[in-house]
Amino acid sequence: MVNRTPLRVVFMGTPGFAVPSLEALASKGLEVLSVITQPDKPRGRGRALAPPPVKVCALGLGLPVLQPDSIRGEEFACELTGLAPDVVVVVAYGKILPKGLLGIPKLGCVNVHSSLLPAYRGAAPVNWAIINGDSESGVTTMFMDEGMDTGPVLMKRATGIGDKETAGDLLNRLSVIGAELLIETIDGLTGGTLKPSPQPESGVSVAPLLKKEDGRIDWRKSARDVDFHVRGFSPWPGAFTSVKGKSLKVHAGGVVETQGDGARRPGEVYSVSGSAINVVCGAGSLYGITELQLEGKRRMKTEDLLRGFRIESGELLG
Repeated sequence: MVNRTPLRVVFMGTPGFAVPSLEALASKGLEVLSVITQPDKPRGRGRALAPPPVKVCALGLGLPVLQPDSIRGEEFACELTGLAPDVVVVVAYGKILPKGLLGIPKLGCVNVHSSLLPAYRGAAPVNWAIINGDSESGVTTMFMDEGMDTGPVLMKRATGIGDKETAGDLLNRLSVIGAELLIETIDGLTGGTLKPSPQPESGVSVAPLLKKEDGRIDWRKSARDVDFHVRGFSPWPGAFTSVKGKSLKVHAGGVVETQGDGARRPGEVYSVSGSAINVVCGAGSLYGITELQLEGKRRMKTEDLLRGFRIESGELLG
């Protein structure tokens, strides 16, 4: 192990989840040689190029930024080799590192992953933990290998999932936990007190990348499962259904204690109150929509939408 002061670090990350980790490394006084992030991408109606959150953070910290179109091939490998990092820290960079890069840093490549591995390997661990109704999530730090989140584990930290917590809410919390765990991991590696452990073969699950169409609500599921779905797809790509031929995003709601009529069809509006549209789900359970967004409109409370758009009992959603 290398115990050089300060430690020479290359950071790779892209979204907001990675920002607290970058800030933690910089505040600890480590020598951040370069920040590598995805290229700027067009966003919004004007499709103007927008920088990823990690780039914004890095420039604010006065750190050099690289945005390669590809990290495969000799050009990037030579650039990384020339930086001579002790460790490469990877936090939600967005691309799998090829084998040739993994052996360049002296300590290895350390990844911060938003699940308790080996559960939820893949691109959307937080979303799938909520969609599946898990009561617990967490963060794992690990050495990277050629597989998808299969490397030996360094440290883990668990946290409960709140009853109303969305994927966005949980991801924000885990980003802070991950930053703290990263610093503890770096300290353990440089101090020689931390040893990696192979991931167990049992308990493996995957968390594939979400697609927009995956957000469609299946009203045949129980109201509890619909609630998991809405929270798990928030804020992106968003849970949705349709009404009167228009797309209807469902941003918030909850299980209604009063049971509906088992003879009603899943997706049928059971009742409409001032603050909620109560929809029949599997086994006659009810889900109350309290915040939504009609196609072409802004996000709003149900009571505000109902002032200008009529939805009645018996209407079928989806």
